[in-house]
Amino acid sequence: MTRSLALLLVLPFGLLCQQPEAEKLAPYYPTPETVVEKMLQLGGLKAGEKMFDLGSGDGRVIVMAAQKFHADATGIELDQDLHKQSTERIKKLGLDKTARIIRGDIMKQDLSPANMLTVYLLPSSNDKIRPMLEKQLKKGTRIVSHDFEFSGWTAEKVEHIEDDGEGRSHTLYLYRR
Repeated sequence: MTRSLALLLVLPFGLLCQQPEAEKLAPYYPTPETVVEKMLQLGGLKAGEKMFDLGSGDGRVIVMAAQKFHADATGIELDQDLHKQSTERIKKLGLDKTARIIRGDIMKQDLSPANMLTVYLLPSSNDKIRPMLEKQLKKGTRIVSHDFEFSGWTAEKVEHIEDDGEGRSHTLYLYRR
């Protein structure tokens, strides 16, 4: 009886403490390194600027932004294994002062410090995050989207990549708030 009573008291508390699972906004599909570099170039990333990669996967955008462009780079990644893998890579490369991966929900992040964002999300996900970006991003923030446009926004520049070195084509869209 005491055990049953304890379970009745503890079980509801445990259910209250559970947080709903964040929605996955895109499958993991790594961007080829050649395209990563073109994304950062298209966005005009400069040394010392704060950039965020939304859905950072294995961290390749963050690593290149910190290593080659000398930016202060932050990735947001929901998947625990990809977060761990990319964080370990950043530490191994000695980039942990200028590069980091936050394990969390894109929709719950403060992106207001960003000078530039990179995204490789599905069109429906771009639509979902657009109101948040419009609210948070300061005027002049650049957004580079890989392969999928933001509906309701007009790209400042569109760059087509015919062959990424792996036989695939890509389209990059540059937006400015």
